[in-house]
Amino acid sequence: MKLWGNKKGSGVFDFGLLGTDMHSHLVPAIDDGSPDIETSLHLVQGLSELGFKKLITTPHIMQGMYPNTRDDILQRFELLRKEVAGSGIQIELGIAAEYFLDDDLKKLLADKEPLLSFGDGLVLVEFSMASEPIDFKELLFEMQMQNYQPVIAHPERYVYHERNKEFFELLKSAGYFFQLNIMSLAGAYGKSVTELAKYFIKHQYYELAGTDLHNVHHLEHLHNSSIGHGLKELLDSGKLLNPEL
Repeated sequence: MKLWGNKKGSGVFDFGLLGTDMHSHLVPAIDDGSPDIETSLHLVQGLSELGFKKLITTPHIMQGMYPNTRDDILQRFELLRKEVAGSGIQIELGIAAEYFLDDDLKKLLADKEPLLSFGDGLVLVEFSMASEPIDFKELLFEMQMQNYQPVIAHPERYVYHERNKEFFELLKSAGYFFQLNIMSLAGAYGKSVTELAKYFIKHQYYELAGTDLHNVHHLEHLHNSSIGHGLKELLDSGKLLNPEL
């Protein structure tokens, strides 16, 4: 059963143009995303109906809150993959992780533990929503030294640097990729976030776009017609890597 009506003529963006969603929280009961397999299947179905052909889901790894390990994530993802295959939903699934820049990540890097990456060594990382981590430069540089390509998740949401564009210019000059939360264009996180996202699009800062889907309410934001212009501009720039993943 389809969750949504026919997209044609509805103003809903055809996410088939992106092909791959590289940021979501679909593995059940592992973080603040899907709480159970039924919800996971509902979310996967909803993304499929929006046009996505591949979903790379990225559970949180965060000290104290979501102390997930690589092995635990891979095991739980395999259960999700089997359930999706058995449901008949025609979509490809992949797995990575969203790493919080903290002491746990520092230890993983120090121990040379393999990180959960996607594409060609891409690793999704996030900052605190309240303030930047003290030693984030060292952590990101060490990732590069270990042949990973850091991808800064939803930089437009770090509005504590809204008036300090030099902070973001520093990240770009160091070679880090930026990932847009698509819902930022729909106003899901407030006006300041939307405006910062538009600034990054204008200056071609983004290499990737993802839904950061956590729940059914997020699916509703993805049907907002206001996101189409920004995504089209990103695709027209030729910099967006999603279709290649």
